[in-house]
Parts: sequence; C-alpha cells; structure tokens
Amino acid sequence: MAARGDPPEGTPEGTPGGGDDEYRSVVFDESFVRAARLQEFSAKERMGDHSHAVRRRDPAEKPGAGSRTPRRGSLQVLLLVLVIAVAFGTAVYVGVRPPYRPAVTRSAEPLRMTVIPLAPAGVVPGDDPERLLRQSPAAKFATGASGIPLPLARRTPHFTENEVMTALTNAKDYLVASSVDPNVLTGAERRSVRALLDPEQLAQFDASFADPADDGRHAPAGWLVRFDPAKVALAESAVHVRGTLRFAESTPGTIDVMSDHTFVYALRPAGRSVGESGKNDASLFTVRRTLHFRFDRDDLPGHRVELLTSQVQAGPQACSTEASSTLTPLLAGARAKPAGPAGTDPYATGPPTAGLCGVLDSGAQPRG
Repeated sequence: MAARGDPPEGTPEGTPGGGDDEYRSVVFDESFVRAARLQEFSAKERMGDHSHAVRRRDPAEKPGAGSRTPRRGSLQVLLLVLVIAVAFGTAVYVGVRPPYRPAVTRSAEPLRMTVIPLAPAGVVPGDDPERLLRQSPAAKFATGASGIPLPLARRTPHFTENEVMTALTNAKDYLVASSVDPNVLTGAERRSVRALLDPEQLAQFDASFADPADDGRHAPAGWLVRFDPAKVALAESAVHVRGTLRFAESTPGTIDVMSDHTFVYALRPAGRSVGESGKNDASLFTVRRTLHFRFDRDDLPGHRVELLTSQVQAGPQACSTEASSTLTPLLAGARAKPAGPAGTDPYATGPPTAGLCGVLDSGAQPRG
C-alpha cells in the first residue's frame, strides 16, 4: 500500500535514494495529475464560454426574451386599473342618472275646457285703478311674471331635477304669454301662445278662433285671456297675479304640471282716457285659470306644452250662450241679471264649483 504522500501507483522508478530525494514531496507524475478533482482551464478554454460565469447586460441594450415577463406583468396591472376605473365611472353614472328611461311614443290629447262667466250681483264698481286694487283682494298680489313663482324642483323616479325645472319653466312661460302679455290681452296677436303648443294641438287652437263654440273643445278663453280691443282697453298695463304650480310624474315617460292662478286686470272702455267726463271709470276684471299641463321627453327640449284641461272662471260678465273669440267684461256702472244665488269667488282656492254660469261673490268686488 502506498504511503500518504506517495503517488497513487507507488514510488516512481528511477528516483534516486528510493524516495529520500529532497524534491519528492513536490513532484507529481501523470497519474497524480489525472487523479486531481480540480483542473484549471487552459488559456484557450478561458477565452471561450467559461471565461465568465455571469454576463452583465448593457443598459442601452433592448430587452431580450428574459425581460418579457416583467413587461407583461406591468401591462396586466394597467389593464386592471382601467377596468376598475370604468366600473367606478359606471356606478357613479347610474347613481346620478335615472337608470331606466323608457321610450314613450304617444299622441297629444285634445284640450278639454270649461269656461264659466261670473255675473255681478249688482252694479260693477268703477274708480281709479290704484284705488280699486287697494280695496280688492288683489291688493297684495304680485305683478306680471313675478306673480308666478316656480316651486322647488326635485327629481322624480324617471326625471332629473333639471328636467322637472324645464317642465315648470315651460308652464310658466305659457301662463305669462297667454295671461300677462299686453299684445295678447288686447287682441293684437296670439302667435306667441300658439308657438308654445304641442304641434298636434295647433289644429284645435286654430279652429277655436276661426269658429268659436261652447262645446268644451273650441272656446278661445280656454287657451288664453283676450279682450275685444274695439270695446275694452287696459286701464293699467300691470296684471296682478297670485297662484301656485305643482308637479308630479304621471307615467315613466311623462310629467304633469298643475297651475292654479288668479289674474286681475284693470279695464276701461276703449277710446276713453283717464278722468274723461270728470270721473274715473276703470273697473277690475278677474280671471281664475286652472290648467293641467303634460310634458313628455320631446316637449321639454322643444320648449312646448301640451294642455290636457283648462278651467276658467271670469267676471264680471253677463251669462250668455253666444260663443265669442274674446271675453266680454262688464265695465264700470254696468249690471247683469244674476243667473242664481251669489257665491262663486274666483279668489278662492280648491276645485272650481260654479256651473255653466256663476254669480260673482260680492266679496270679490272692490269695497267702496
């Protein structure tokens, strides 16, 4: 057996002194070298693939196959953030906007109207317009459009707050045009009222003025307030108004606005100036209008109204069966035969109660 420091195949032959040579411990023969576990690469091998264990990539170098995984991961994160943002935006949109807007296609209904003249119980009082107003229930009424304030608009199940406000504004515009505009009141024009109506009601509107009739469909007073300029003039341009507007969603595709207003006009005979013949001959004429408007989604942006019903009480007037294109006020000093007991008050609130002709309540007249 070889000693600990001997080569694997024993002491080489020809060694002087049989292993006592002073260089014996540092001499390695071919078999020792072959038995070594670690071998050093040659210069040529070190220049090859084994020269470096790890390759350092240049920062300017384009990413290779090994860089695709991080890039794909960042793209997935971006897509996830985008999906979350879209979902959040959709939730906010649905929460702010009514989620369901049914498409409603319908035709406008013909206007149903009731016009009731109110006959005075005695002589119609006459005086200076300002004094008459101070002595009447209209003393604290606002004037013109300011007497038709809009209520607070609220969203309904299928209409936004802005859509409700548009419906209320359209109704108010119709009331101002048909009850306050001096050109309409004096019969100079009616196009401004006609332009606000649903196109499907225009034929009925035109027929009401071309051929007036007390048939519940074709009375001009059901559409607007109008006096005969050959007989009546405005003693004061301001119209005194008080009333209310209400709204409600009738169906998922329509919203209703109900108006109830009392309009008071100071009138005098046409062609007569103030104080002529040494007296003030103005008188008050009162019109209570209760209108029911209906709006669909086409009416709102089109700035038009559809009238369902119109109930009118107006006096002092004489009870007459003759249809006319204008109201026929009884002016200061006139009287009419009452059609029944006194008791119809156009200043009262609640559903109108008079029949085909009422008697003007004495409390509705100026107090002398």
